[in-house]
Amino acid sequence: MRELRIRVLAGVFVVAGVLSWAGARLWNSVGTLPSVPLAAPVVLALIAVVLLATALSLRARLKAQRDREPGAKGVDPLVAARAVVFGQASALVAALVAGMYGGTGAFLLEILDVPARRDQAVYAGFSVVAGIAVIVAALFLERVCRLPEDDDHNNGAAAPTS
Repeated sequence: MRELRIRVLAGVFVVAGVLSWAGARLWNSVGTLPSVPLAAPVVLALIAVVLLATALSLRARLKAQRDREPGAKGVDPLVAARAVVFGQASALVAALVAGMYGGTGAFLLEILDVPARRDQAVYAGFSVVAGIAVIVAALFLERVCRLPEDDDHNNGAAAPTS
């Protein structure tokens, strides 16, 4: 399984932000811009909490297993793999959604004189922060589930001889 790259997440965030900003400008010039839902940052924050709880649980179980504590409950490799896939998918979607709300929020900063738009700009800002929290939690989960051999293989790779 390939490791999630921060450059990819940043690229998704920036592209989604620029497209969302341009789309918000166009949509507002044609009609009314749809509102930013209050539930967006709440849902993203809940996903971040679930990812963090999963990472902390797996880390504790792996540490107990590594220290050979009596009665330690092991971690099924399939469970760890599923957790990593869930984390990676969540991080990619969070980068896309955070970029979308970031672009919309950047557009809304231009029209803060309208109270409803000001509230939507705040919701968009909280959505970006919650999206970044999802990304951080997903990267932490991926780090917890990394095998020790992966570190040796990536860092100590020998150059091919000719």
